Amino acid sequence: MSPREEEPGVDFALDFAALTGHTPFPWQAALFHDFLSRGIVPRSCTIPTGLGKTAVLAVWLIALARRATVPRRLVYIVNRRTVVDQTTREAEKLKGNAGRIGISDLAISTLRGQYADNREWSADPSRPAIICGTVDMIGSRLLFSGYGVGFKARPLHAGFLGQDVLLVHDEAHLEPAFQRLIDRIVCEQSGGRCDVNHHHCTIAVSGPTDFRPLRVMQLTATERASNGEGQGTSGLTRDEKNPPETLPDQPTEPIHHVWRRLKAVKGLELHEVADDKAVADSIARLALKHKDSGGAVLVFVRRLKDVDTICTKLKKAVGNDQIERLTGTMRGLERDHMADPRRDGASRVFARFLRAPSADAPESERWRVEPMPGTVYLVCTSAGEVGVDISADHMICDLSPLESMAQRLGRLNRYGDRGDTRVAVVYPEKLDEKDPLTLARRATLNLLRKLPEMGRTEDDKPIYDASPKSLGDLMAGLSDKERMDAFSPEPTILPATDILFDAWALTSIRARLPGRPHVEPYLHGLRDWEPPETHVAWREEVERITGDLLTRHPSQDLLDDYPLKPHELLRDCSDRVLEHLQTLAREHPDAPAWLVDDDGRVMVHALSQIADPGLTKGKGKNSLIERIAGCTVALPPSMGGLSEGVLDGQAQPPENGTLDVADELRDPADPSRPLRVRVRSDDPEYDQKTSGMRPIRSIELGDESDETGVTWDWFVRAPEGTRTAPRPVLWCTHVDDVESRLRDIVGRLDLGEDLTNALTIAARLHDHGKRREQFQAGALGNRRYPEVVWAKGGRRAARLPEVYRHEFGSLIDAEDDAEFKNLSPDLRDLVLHIIAAHHGRARPHFTPEEALDPDHGEAVTLPRVWETPRRFAWLQRRYGRWGLAYLESILRAADWAASAEPSAFVEQHGPSRVPAEAAS
Repeated sequence: MSPREEEPGVDFALDFAALTGHTPFPWQAALFHDFLSRGIVPRSCTIPTGLGKTAVLAVWLIALARRATVPRRLVYIVNRRTVVDQTTREAEKLKGNAGRIGISDLAISTLRGQYADNREWSADPSRPAIICGTVDMIGSRLLFSGYGVGFKARPLHAGFLGQDVLLVHDEAHLEPAFQRLIDRIVCEQSGGRCDVNHHHCTIAVSGPTDFRPLRVMQLTATERASNGEGQGTSGLTRDEKNPPETLPDQPTEPIHHVWRRLKAVKGLELHEVADDKAVADSIARLALKHKDSGGAVLVFVRRLKDVDTICTKLKKAVGNDQIERLTGTMRGLERDHMADPRRDGASRVFARFLRAPSADAPESERWRVEPMPGTVYLVCTSAGEVGVDISADHMICDLSPLESMAQRLGRLNRYGDRGDTRVAVVYPEKLDEKDPLTLARRATLNLLRKLPEMGRTEDDKPIYDASPKSLGDLMAGLSDKERMDAFSPEPTILPATDILFDAWALTSIRARLPGRPHVEPYLHGLRDWEPPETHVAWREEVERITGDLLTRHPSQDLLDDYPLKPHELLRDCSDRVLEHLQTLAREHPDAPAWLVDDDGRVMVHALSQIADPGLTKGKGKNSLIERIAGCTVALPPSMGGLSEGVLDGQAQPPENGTLDVADELRDPADPSRPLRVRVRSDDPEYDQKTSGMRPIRSIELGDESDETGVTWDWFVRAPEGTRTAPRPVLWCTHVDDVESRLRDIVGRLDLGEDLTNALTIAARLHDHGKRREQFQAGALGNRRYPEVVWAKGGRRAARLPEVYRHEFGSLIDAEDDAEFKNLSPDLRDLVLHIIAAHHGRARPHFTPEEALDPDHGEAVTLPRVWETPRRFAWLQRRYGRWGLAYLESILRAADWAASAEPSAFVEQHGPSRVPAEAAS
């Protein structure tokens, strides 16, 4: 069957046009054919830059609508934050049109940025969803170690991202360690056996398997090694790869657009300079040759200091308004604002490199800024290379390894609209032999010289054809060794073993655990040639919560409740961060600072202890760099330290506003609505600011003489399916609601009779422990107990710390239930674990402080304490690590949904009817 042939009753081209507004390319139709007719998810899909790789989202969605055997959720991973946001916008467009192909409930979530994680994807595992995120954000969650995720939510994130999911890894060649890791996870989930280097795996039929294993597809424009064609691979069709010599003047067929982009004019010139120091000056000079062109000129360099040099020279010649920079060192909030013309205050220069929305675009896609007229310059580091949907008229850059050069060229004349596009590559006569990338850069230079010539310069130097077609033809003729020589060195890839997966899954153990390393080296590998990095953020609680107040509200608990999010963070090389921190420490030596490691552990010190300004060289400085490497430093906002979105030790705090932007986490559907807020109890707008939110912490500020009785209250706007009832809810009402919600979810998941029955019983028994007097009075503030038993206390309920864990009490009560007793021993274990784990405990244990029940002594509680780890270990072997997390999280999703929309509230006056068993 050809890619254009359709299954009976299926018109892919019509569906694709309904979703996207345009007709599909042939390769997209071929991929759909693989999904639908052959039941194949290719292990790799190689598509040149600019040819619609993100349309994989639409292809998958149509396949899902047409009942293909594809997972019901797609996770799209890229290694640049800006690209995540752009991909999310594409997904949102699909959501707006999904009803046209019969999908009315598509969820869209992004796991990064100011508009981070609306939790649509995690509120209902039966709902189709597209989740976009970075390698760090998705990868850490897959390993039960989610960055910015408290320990209670980590199993849910791992389970719902690691089961019933098609994971698409974009530009996989840039993250070989992560690709190897997810291949290893797939192998592990399928009961496979992998060699120590993960080069292959075999399926062991008798081995444990996860419930609904991951399916993975690499998506790349430039592969490190040739995979060839055939089973398990996908890419351009034969006709697409072979455009005619003369293209149609006006494209009339989808393939004409493919040909135009493949043959897009990109005339490449090579410019040699005396030494490395002359590169930046030469780039600036060549860039200024275009200053009267009226074009959009893109500049790429490897080093941050070269960005500074080039911007300084360009500003002197054309003024500051015509220049924008894009680097990886900007704080997320400022980067997001700069790169999104739908927002007021976005960069007018950056908008010149984007495609404007169509005249009939919805209001949410309309731009709020006018693109800057005249010649404009965008000066970037590698932050602008990967996947960012920009298109420049001309480009000047330094020499980088092959994969980087290919990405840069992909941002140039992207749609083939111009016939005069030029790119200048500047390189020194002698490359620095100490630079670990020199071998790759030299090999890349030699390859560029092998491109076909398309003309000569005025001084009779060659102009090479760097179109995607020419570059692709060149690479197709290379041996694997020639490819690898021109690529950046592969990082040292650490083997992820079954023992490590077991250790990472122990999420209720919050302390550092021997044999449980940080996950970051496993996500990216060890790149010895790259310096370590440190993140920096600003939080008001760093300076407000100190002394006895910090003892009552430990910093680690505060960050569990109110995690640091990507929009709050900037990152830079640890040595540069240290220099700025030392500058700040000279002015504020005793100011508190929090040092947060990869495990989320927080150490509170005076800033001068973290960044001693007296240690500026030698071993002393190196020890400080080692201490902050891989960590996050949280600073008091009153200290200052941020200028134009980048770290600056000399910058004063802003005159208006604050450097603490934690509360700028926004609702993607309505950016005017914050997703969380911290507010004083005496704020006159308290009710308005906290409307629709649920309280998570209340901090008394009475230690300060003028604030006696005042509290600092923290709220989150629980997104769809996760809100908390604003008024008290009866225990029996909530339990019935949870069971009803769970039946709805599992009815769409097709889990089979046994699992459906076990989950339903767990839903009915999960909150029995709330019937204790200690919980009713302390955690809920219910003064009508035992006549009335609550499950939820409402927003204004007294929220004393829950020393007694109600799920531990439920564990004990469940064993007396008749339906529970009729289950098989295996299913009884599953029910007990799901009950015990529905607030994040029991993986593998309850702490000694939590393992108590006010209604029972140690003779009853201790056996349950001992059984919990054993049961957890056995169930992980039975259902798999991610499979068990998936199953237990189904109850959590139903619990969230029932809490968000109770079927009834407690009557304000007079007793409500309560079943006798509830009051007993």
